[in-house]
Amino acid sequence: MRRRAIAYALLSAALFGASTPLAKIFVGAISPLALAGLLYLGSGIGLGAWLLLRKRLPAPTLAARDLPWLAGAIVAGGIVGPALLMYGLARTDAASASLLLNLEAVLTAVLAWVVFRENLDRRVFAGMAAIVAGGVALAWHTPDVRNPAGPLLVAGACLAWALDNNLTRRVSGGDAVVFAALKGFVAGAANLALALAIGARLPAPGAIAAAGLLGLIGYGVSLVLFIMALRDLGTARTSAYFSIAPFFGAALALLVLGEQSAPPFWIAAALMAVGVWLHVTERHEHEHVHEPVAHTHEHMHDLHHRHSHEPGWDGREPHTHRHQHGRLRHRHPHYPDLHHRHGH
Repeated sequence: MRRRAIAYALLSAALFGASTPLAKIFVGAISPLALAGLLYLGSGIGLGAWLLLRKRLPAPTLAARDLPWLAGAIVAGGIVGPALLMYGLARTDAASASLLLNLEAVLTAVLAWVVFRENLDRRVFAGMAAIVAGGVALAWHTPDVRNPAGPLLVAGACLAWALDNNLTRRVSGGDAVVFAALKGFVAGAANLALALAIGARLPAPGAIAAAGLLGLIGYGVSLVLFIMALRDLGTARTSAYFSIAPFFGAALALLVLGEQSAPPFWIAAALMAVGVWLHVTERHEHEHVHEPVAHTHEHMHDLHHRHSHEPGWDGREPHTHRHQHGRLRHRHPHYPDLHHRHGH
């Protein structure tokens, strides 16, 4: 499960990172806020179509207690974050903004460790520091701070996304496709409506379709994978893997767009590789207690899932259904997944 979650996090970062240089194709033809709306709507429409196609398959539903967390994540990450970023980009040069965007991983980890009480050890902290340092090396130059409003707006966007990441963890046991589709619809409609209200114009139908397809892959599928990684890795660790996204974007720019590599690119690659290695080789073990809980998520019959089933179960694993956990005390290597959100 953990190895699969790491693969999900890295693939999520790769898809989102690759979408950044590809989105440059639309810059100039579509206003930034309208482009953000089209990308999110493409995500929502594409994932909504997938939900319709799989309607006969069993899927977990969101509990009522999850709705406030879901709403907060959509507002913070889908509406507030993109809006602050677009207005910040209008007042900040692109290189400075790229450097500032590395704040998202740092702020995500700080909120996870300080506010949401996710466990922290020195190895994870060192890995996070190495990955963030790689992002800084990738985008390094002397920031333009003559107009502090721009950097502050970009930093605000990072804080909104950091809050989004931590709130999303609270609903990560639900259906990732449903959550990502809802976020795409709501955020896309809000951003596009705001763009049209301030005078933006829609591009040609072909450009709309292309932007929507890019949004489906770079935002929608990426978000689904990110949520699935959250279940088994926790917020700070998933965010650390996801912060490699700028490296994938830069690599795509080198391979596809013909841009030239420079020493900072290879320094960033080395630092990020060290950070990923520190996280992958982490071992966290101590005696801990699982309190009774009933919830729904994909699982296998492992150490934490020894329950009975209704007649008619076909024996397939992993599978999804609502199940009950009894109180359990034991010791084994673990990570801050759905079943290990305890204090230390």
